[in-house]
Amino acid sequence: MPLFDGLTHSPGFLALGTLLLGLCVGSFLNVVIHRLPLMLERDWRRECRSLLALKPAADDAPLSLVRPASRCPSCQAPIRPWHNIPLVSWLWLRGRCSACRAPISAQYPLVEAASGALAVCCALRFGWSPALAAALVLTWALIALTVIDLRTQLLPDTITLPLLWLGLLLSIPGIFVKPAASIIGAAAGYLSLWGVYHVFRLVTGKEGMGYGDFKLLAALGAWFGWQALPLIVLLSSVTGALVGIGLILLRGHDRNVPIPFGPYLAIAGWIVLMGGRDLSQLWLRLTLPS
Repeated sequence: MPLFDGLTHSPGFLALGTLLLGLCVGSFLNVVIHRLPLMLERDWRRECRSLLALKPAADDAPLSLVRPASRCPSCQAPIRPWHNIPLVSWLWLRGRCSACRAPISAQYPLVEAASGALAVCCALRFGWSPALAAALVLTWALIALTVIDLRTQLLPDTITLPLLWLGLLLSIPGIFVKPAASIIGAAAGYLSLWGVYHVFRLVTGKEGMGYGDFKLLAALGAWFGWQALPLIVLLSSVTGALVGIGLILLRGHDRNVPIPFGPYLAIAGWIVLMGGRDLSQLWLRLTLPS
């Protein structure tokens, strides 16, 4: 049909569609951000109690990303479907629970807005292509990892490892890089931060980062190849250093309190996703002798 063909080739229609999809996915990401760390914590407690031959805890109720239904954390009132409309519901309720008027964190509309806005950026960058579907998955995963790490200083394996395997699989048809670059990128990404971690620990006696950071950089190496790793590390390090210095100077942040590194890796990875080979090739030209 001519009308349908015209819509499928329209950048505006694609942008609108990805915006709406991104807003809906952002609502689900808020559930992931809230529940996944709780699910992991319950699993760890269950395993510990099992090893110690203890009875299950009284509050060890089943929890998943879909069950039980969402409730207000303050009054336990069920959240109605019309209170879950991305952005609109939070604005309509003025950021408060409809039952008890307890404040609702601004994280919820911010995650939804970021999911929609970054999805539109991906649509404008990749157009109607398999690369767009892959870019959306990576973008939304990086958003979830960023907020979870900021809240809990965790980068769950249930997100980072599937990203790693997906990046390797996407290299088979060469959507972003070829298989050799992807495999080397995954290994180099993990081993580079692993080496930095152990050197830092030997010198200072402290742990500078977690194993989740190794796995996230390995995943980004699998997606974009080993050529992108120096640029990702540089961007994330500079961003992290600037934010850390700003927190210390402006907010009196304790230097001994760790600052999660995962969000900066995620930001750098998304920048490379948008810049693609151009950024990596520019970096290589600037750093490698001709």
